[in-house]
Amino acid sequence: MQKLNLTQTLSQKLSPQQIQFIKLLQVPTVELAARIEQELESNPVLEEGKDDELEEENLIGSDEEDFDDYDDGDDLMDADPVEEVNIDEYLGSEDLAGYKMQGDGPVDDEEKEMPLPTYSSLTENLLTQLGYLNLSEKEEIIGKQLIGSIDNDGYIRRDLEAIVNDLAFSVNVDTSEDEVEEVLKKIQLFDPPGIGCRDLQECLYIQLQRKDTKDPMVMVSIKIVMLCFEEFKKKHFVKIQKKLNLSEDQLKRAVTMITRLNPKPGGYTSNYEKSQYLTPDFILKEVNGKLVVSLNSKNAPELKISRSYADMLDSYSKAKKKDKKIKQTVTFVKQKLDAAKWFIDAIKQRQETLLKTMRAIVNYQYDFFMSGDESKLRPMILKDIAQEINMDISTVSRVANSKSVQTDFGLFPLKFFFSESITTESGEDVSSKEVKYHLKTVIDKEDKRKPLSDDKLERILKEKGYNIARRTVAKYREQLNIPVARLRKEL
Repeated sequence: MQKLNLTQTLSQKLSPQQIQFIKLLQVPTVELAARIEQELESNPVLEEGKDDELEEENLIGSDEEDFDDYDDGDDLMDADPVEEVNIDEYLGSEDLAGYKMQGDGPVDDEEKEMPLPTYSSLTENLLTQLGYLNLSEKEEIIGKQLIGSIDNDGYIRRDLEAIVNDLAFSVNVDTSEDEVEEVLKKIQLFDPPGIGCRDLQECLYIQLQRKDTKDPMVMVSIKIVMLCFEEFKKKHFVKIQKKLNLSEDQLKRAVTMITRLNPKPGGYTSNYEKSQYLTPDFILKEVNGKLVVSLNSKNAPELKISRSYADMLDSYSKAKKKDKKIKQTVTFVKQKLDAAKWFIDAIKQRQETLLKTMRAIVNYQYDFFMSGDESKLRPMILKDIAQEINMDISTVSRVANSKSVQTDFGLFPLKFFFSESITTESGEDVSSKEVKYHLKTVIDKEDKRKPLSDDKLERILKEKGYNIARRTVAKYREQLNIPVARLRKEL
């Protein structure tokens, strides 16, 4: 027997305008230009430039409200015809799937074509060198297969047996492991030195073979790599010294030579190197003893609503005969005008939210921004800034996760300024950044012949008043990408 039940549920929904604002808020400066360009292409009503004459309220209508300070769960705009979107559906989508990175281009009206340098890939470079060898057709096919099996770091990690099988099934070439290895040895003579090796030991050995083997130190280095590689990896230098009967000076010079070799020859791509530029979202300067925060100019685009489309809507509205085609045209233009107004408002709200958040961070970390001393960073979490600016934590998170600020002391991601707190022996709360700063300072000043263990580092930090456990020392050391004491050892 069927029963009818009445249930009441409470769900949170976001309007398309809210979703648009959220997406724009988390987009970094380098991607904002591409997002605006995309909107300009899709909406003919939206134009670049200042809006000196038009009053947007008259164009769009009086049924929309301006953005208030955004807080998750509050409606940004009250637009009647807008269909609401379920929060679960929104969170399940890939928000940034449509955004593409775009480099800084000319800002003038007339774009200039800039000549672009050409770059050859590692594979192309190796294939060119392969063409210089006097190989048979079969050897050339094997060589191309081997070059195609080289990883990005320059190593061949596939077994030769698997490569033999690939040749048999993919290109119908019957060969053996010995034939493949003969071609591989020729490839290993290519530039960059060490390319096509199967492990680090072979890579270092081949690079040393390319040096002057009449040099005694080269021969000592080869012996260390071939006979004492395990001890070398673990930095057991005393064992190497005894095993090969070396003096301390010989060992030191040989180890220096080995450590200067390239462990990842595949890092080579061409004679040119692409330059990557970091674009800050905020500029922070000290002016007359005061800290002044400003947005990167690319965060403040000048957008306006097209006058021609506004006039078109006005003329259609005043038309005496309103047939079906005119009504469809009016509806289309009105939708585009609404979308343009929403986008402009979202951009303005983005600017306000970014500035409000950054100013709160500057006030909270004032001592650091004035001095650049990491030890003066205060413990700060997202909740602290959210309470300061009276916004939701998720809003602050979206700002902090993808933005950076240019200061007099360098470029910093906003996430850098957020850290947990640690209580000192005096009961004072300090930032974990401060503890990491002192930890790195102690390690930098240690005797590299006898590096400090985590236990000793713990005792030193406790002497400085930081009451942390050894496992916390190990965690902070790993976060700083500092290896354990044994691997920091030097001769």
